[in-house]
Amino acid sequence: MQMRKLGKDGPAISAVGLGCMGMSEFYGATDEAANIDLIHKALDRGVNFFDTADMYGSGHNETLVGKALAGKRDQAVLATKFAIQRGEGGSFVGLSGKPEYVKQACDASLKRLGVDHIDLYYQHRVDPTVPIEDTVGAMAELVQAGKVKYLGLSEAASATIRRACAVHPISALQTEFSLWSREPEDELLATCAELGVTFVAYSPLGRGFLTGAIRSVDDLDENDYRRSAPRFAGENFAKNLAVVDKVHALAEEKGCTPAQLALAWVLARGEHIVPIPGTRKLSRLEENIGATEVSLTDADLAAIDEIAPKGFAAGTRYPEQGMALVNG
Repeated sequence: MQMRKLGKDGPAISAVGLGCMGMSEFYGATDEAANIDLIHKALDRGVNFFDTADMYGSGHNETLVGKALAGKRDQAVLATKFAIQRGEGGSFVGLSGKPEYVKQACDASLKRLGVDHIDLYYQHRVDPTVPIEDTVGAMAELVQAGKVKYLGLSEAASATIRRACAVHPISALQTEFSLWSREPEDELLATCAELGVTFVAYSPLGRGFLTGAIRSVDDLDENDYRRSAPRFAGENFAKNLAVVDKVHALAEEKGCTPAQLALAWVLARGEHIVPIPGTRKLSRLEENIGATEVSLTDADLAAIDEIAPKGFAAGTRYPEQGMALVNG
């Protein structure tokens, strides 16, 4: 496994991590025992960077990841997040970056994970009602208390990252980045490189769309949240699929899968970038890891730009309410 570094002074992390969200929610029915086994197999294959959050499955995902890492904690760099609050029945009830909530959320995550410290603790979304200095100040106190080792932000704007870094070093920014979500190229990638912040790319496969395996919304489970995602809807789906088919053709020429081409593209954008594709299948895990062996030339990158230019995606990343919480 190729390795990259977490922040300026953090540990080595696998160049491809594992996003665990879908093991608990959003993508249809799950099998806990199979998911725990997959995490073990990921460890066996050199993956050591695991991503979860307190809101995934309303706490279930942290519990699952904690079970999987029991007895294997020293092999993993464990990342989780706080800020998005869930209520009864999984309802979304708010967003909080209040200092007192930061500490409360951390203690709850530690208990669910069954660990004495969190390696990387993210603010999941920036709370516009609380100065980032106050939130990061509270997060810094968790570091001083030994409950957290490194701090991160998710979907934060460049100016917010700079303000946060003035309070305490920020080791990672987690933001969506893929062939169809290239907004970080405008400023965020350069800001992170300048400040020594690792850019953790979530949904690097466009929530599975860029693999080419999803040919119709009927391929998705009835309770799969992607059925309500703008890029998977109606005419947007057809327009996006036409581009993915071109990516597929280019991948065949390159001798790799579309997923590997898409991940290799993300990896090629900078040594400080680490994608965290999620999966529940061993075949997909091994396919994703294989992307580290795909080397893209300048000609390859130019060809990808031609068939999948920046801004090609039809539809927004999230519905309007979700878009209001990104780049905060």
